[in-house]
Amino acid sequence: MIKVTIDGVETEVEPGTTILNAARQIGGDLVPPAMCYYSKLKGSGGKCRTCLVKVSAGSAKDPRPMPKLVASCSTPVQDGMVVQNITSPEVLEARKGVVEFLLINHPLDCPICDQAGECHLQDLAFEHGSAKTRYEEERRSFDKIDIGSKIQLHMTRCILCYRCVFTANQITNERVHGVLNRGDAAEIGTYIENVIENDFSGNVIDVCPVGALTDKTFRFKSRVWFVKPMYAHRNCDKCCGKTTVWMKGDEVFRVTARKDQYGEVEDFICNDCRFDKKLASDWTVEGPAPIQRNSVQAQNKYLQGIKVDAPKNIGYGNISDR
Repeated sequence: MIKVTIDGVETEVEPGTTILNAARQIGGDLVPPAMCYYSKLKGSGGKCRTCLVKVSAGSAKDPRPMPKLVASCSTPVQDGMVVQNITSPEVLEARKGVVEFLLINHPLDCPICDQAGECHLQDLAFEHGSAKTRYEEERRSFDKIDIGSKIQLHMTRCILCYRCVFTANQITNERVHGVLNRGDAAEIGTYIENVIENDFSGNVIDVCPVGALTDKTFRFKSRVWFVKPMYAHRNCDKCCGKTTVWMKGDEVFRVTARKDQYGEVEDFICNDCRFDKKLASDWTVEGPAPIQRNSVQAQNKYLQGIKVDAPKNIGYGNISDR
């Protein structure tokens, strides 16, 4: 075991552990944000730069600071390393700049985006972004393409985190989409339309940190804070069958994989569970899924830190025509 200190808190980790995962062992506000890193996907990380931290002491043997900020998701810790995250003004200023770059081409369509309320970019912008933008040029735009009957692609919202590409590479039989073109013209897409249709393709929806990939069967039906996430399971011969069903009364609005406290999928699920099982009778409901207290999803679901049932008569407006 080796010792590392992050924002004044010391912890012991296994050799080879990255700074980000060492911070996750500590938990709380000391954990750097991550938009592209995904612990379940090999090779992810190092692309969005939101997890930058300052290494003020490289190790006990060589206590010199690293000359530049480093990506915590891809930098392994050393014994005696001292790291600054939220205690470094330099890190906070750099993170603010990264958020500004991510928002340069991102459309301002949160009011009609199905990802609103559980969007990691929204959370990042709220915590580290600026109230105004300095960008005056025309935003990047892409032609709409149809990638299948179940998944909606909004390329204008994509931040090129590559998570969906890694997911298709590692958990599906054959990857049929990827990053096309280069530079400012780079986009997620396929050469042939209507081709993403394998049994586990829906998992690209769960790993997407923004609203670039959304569920067509849930499209414009409700907001996440108007439905209740419930842990449920069923006997499935393709996947684990353990999911989160989002319900209003006895109606199942959508089905997603269960996620941990960092928004990462615990077990990937098949398309049959995700898209085709939309009846309450299809599932054995275990109970309410945990929700972070500061999440917008907790609206009307918590009272003084105690989980309670949401009010039954909550309207969510007519958004089906948007």
